[in-house]
Amino acid sequence: MNYWQTIKDSYYGYSRYLLDAILNPGWYNYFYWLIGVSAFFFALELVSPWRKGQPKFRKDFWLDFFYMFFNFFLFSLIIFNAASDVVVRFFNETLAKIGINNLLAFEVMSWPVWAHLLVGFIVRDFVQWWVHRLLHRVPFLWEFHKVHHSVKQMGFAAHLRYHWMENVVYRSLEYLPLALIGIGLRDFFIIHIFTLAVGHFNHSNFKLNLGPLKYIFNNPQMHIWHHAKGLPENRRFGVNFGLTLSIWDYLFKTDYIPSDGRDIELGFPRDENFPKDFLGQEIHGLFGKEK
Repeated sequence: MNYWQTIKDSYYGYSRYLLDAILNPGWYNYFYWLIGVSAFFFALELVSPWRKGQPKFRKDFWLDFFYMFFNFFLFSLIIFNAASDVVVRFFNETLAKIGINNLLAFEVMSWPVWAHLLVGFIVRDFVQWWVHRLLHRVPFLWEFHKVHHSVKQMGFAAHLRYHWMENVVYRSLEYLPLALIGIGLRDFFIIHIFTLAVGHFNHSNFKLNLGPLKYIFNNPQMHIWHHAKGLPENRRFGVNFGLTLSIWDYLFKTDYIPSDGRDIELGFPRDENFPKDFLGQEIHGLFGKEK
């Protein structure tokens, strides 16, 4: 099979999957899980908003709503799924040439279900924490990550406003660690739904007292400071990088919660010059650093 066939099979397979997902709701249907989880947190924001003066349909709500479906479905349909299949095939064929035919280092799927779900979740979240730090520390990656930080009023849908390049960076750096432990697709689906829900929660206009659990799980009162426009000079590369777990920030001393942060200004320096439209944001960062 040549690479052109891989590309054609990828487009065909993903388009069939997307059509089937829309037409056939089910327990393992990500399309409707995304809608359901989003509706749940939107309802929480309507019933018990943390920032009561914020509009129910906050600034850029519909832009973020479109981002949710673009980043998880349309981008994969346009190019990402096919490109990923080609890269994975090239990577595996290259390893085979040097005698490595199986990356599996730990047979976690032979463990109890709770154990391999827990290991897969922790490994993935730890890798994502480091990738998130890279997005803030590496200048050309920060230009892409600015899309996510261009949110000016926080709400659940802001979770999925991010540049398409982040899909490339995260998935590329996640691939090897997850391949080494051999997490199955169904387990990955369960992990992904859980992290989707926590991510929506972190960005939501909602307040919940987690008690001691705040030192383990990310939450809106912690994550709001990650989006703060004004940070101390010694924190200029960002704070609170946890996606699902907050424990990494406490362990590596990147935690920062000087107050509950309810009404702080969000964004980044000179964000008034940042593109406000979807197309402008999607091409941002491709042509060098912003002036």
